[in-house]
Amino acid sequence: MEKLLRDLRWILPTSLVVGLALSLLGPGSWWIGWLAYSLILLLGIAAISALWRTSGASKTTGLMLLLALGLRLGLGMALSYVLPPYGNDTPVQNAGYIFSDAYQRDSQAWDLATAPGSLLKAFDRSSSVDQYGGLLLISSLMYRFFSPDAHRPWLIVLLAALVSGMGVVLAYRASRRAWGERTGLVVGWVMALFPESILLGASQMREPFLIAFISMGFYGAVNWAENRLISSAWIAAGIAGLLLFNPGVAAAAVIFLAVWFWLSRKERRIRWWAWVATGGPVLLAALLFILALRGSTSVTGGWLASLLDWFRFSANYDASVLELNSGWLQNVFKILPSPLHMPFIVGYGIAQPVLPAAIADPAVWPMRVVGILRGLGWYTLLPFLVYSLRSILKITDKRERLAWLWLWAASWVWILLSSLRAGGDQWDNPRYRVILLIFQAALAAQALVWQRATRDRWLGRFLAVEGVFLLFFGYWYFARYTQWAAGQVHVLIVIALIVFFSAVILITGWLRDRQKAGEANRSGQGK
Repeated sequence: MEKLLRDLRWILPTSLVVGLALSLLGPGSWWIGWLAYSLILLLGIAAISALWRTSGASKTTGLMLLLALGLRLGLGMALSYVLPPYGNDTPVQNAGYIFSDAYQRDSQAWDLATAPGSLLKAFDRSSSVDQYGGLLLISSLMYRFFSPDAHRPWLIVLLAALVSGMGVVLAYRASRRAWGERTGLVVGWVMALFPESILLGASQMREPFLIAFISMGFYGAVNWAENRLISSAWIAAGIAGLLLFNPGVAAAAVIFLAVWFWLSRKERRIRWWAWVATGGPVLLAALLFILALRGSTSVTGGWLASLLDWFRFSANYDASVLELNSGWLQNVFKILPSPLHMPFIVGYGIAQPVLPAAIADPAVWPMRVVGILRGLGWYTLLPFLVYSLRSILKITDKRERLAWLWLWAASWVWILLSSLRAGGDQWDNPRYRVILLIFQAALAAQALVWQRATRDRWLGRFLAVEGVFLLFFGYWYFARYTQWAAGQVHVLIVIALIVFFSAVILITGWLRDRQKAGEANRSGQGK
């Protein structure tokens, strides 16, 4: 309590000054906006500061949190100014939004807040653009009680940035306790600076909240042995938030965390309360998910059939849209056998957002900058996600190795499902994928820490393979976007060249390792 009171000396003036600046730059009465922004900042920064203090209050984590908050709030404000004059001439970007979902949901939240009646209409799917209603309800509550005089979209951006900051510090604390300080720091920095997470945290989207709620659950699971009561509260808060915002993600997250928790424990016996604690939220999440999807499917064979039909329809629909909107993809599908169409789209989705395309694309400059940064972030993380399997298999402790293998498998299943669900779309696919960012960050951290300790050469080889991919696809996109007819080749030729040179790199590396191992054995025998 004493530390909190001491921190209020800087939290209170900071909240008042930043709140006043946000209010003066935004619409409506300045004093109403000032009170609204300042109160939210005061509560949010105080919560983050308390978590930071109990994490050791290091300058490194302080800088991490400052950047996490500043980048998200700053980008959200910048986009609202830059997109109307310099973005694409669409209703969404003319209103200062980069995601159409954010624009539609936020507009409806303001309409709901200013209309008479209950805000629980947010859960009425017949009139709601929000599939689950949770964020729509929170947004309308914010507008009705904190901003009744004017529509202030920055309120939701500020809330998302603050919740993201809580997710960052919780992910750092949980990872540090589970795997050590170096791994925890890498996880924290990835959570704070990953471009896709920053972009979503700068928008009125569900994903920053989902990422934070999963971090809460993970933190509770990691600290279970230390304090079950407090851990239960964190787990319950995380599950409650996930159920409110997306029951489907809630069910998946509970299963992922429960299996990891079981594998990482020394005692593998499952008690009755563990079945209840895991099965209860999963069943509730499944029920809410089915209720949210009711009416969107035509199958009458029960809830499982309806769910499978919804997923199959969504995947096929998104794939069809992608094919119709892409001329080069139509040419590929004319050559590929039909059974390979969906695997090709899934592979294309894993590559999204495609960095060479973002660099060569003659888009308006705000969207081009955003696309390049998103691509750089994903293509920096992706090699570590692939390479992490090698570092995991080198773990000698069987229990620890199985727990890591589960995180690797769960992360990659989620990545594949995200690509399938979004049909390889360059916007929906990455935002679905980033929901499990904490697991992906953990895998990257484990791989990086192990590689630096062992100086293993395979990370460099995977990076070289990625370099080949970027080089050849960079050439292909450059020729395509500049209309260089003489330099254009079929995309399947480009893919074949990438596969060939990648195989050369990997096979050469493998042969070199075998040669060195043989020389080391002969040298040892000679002694």
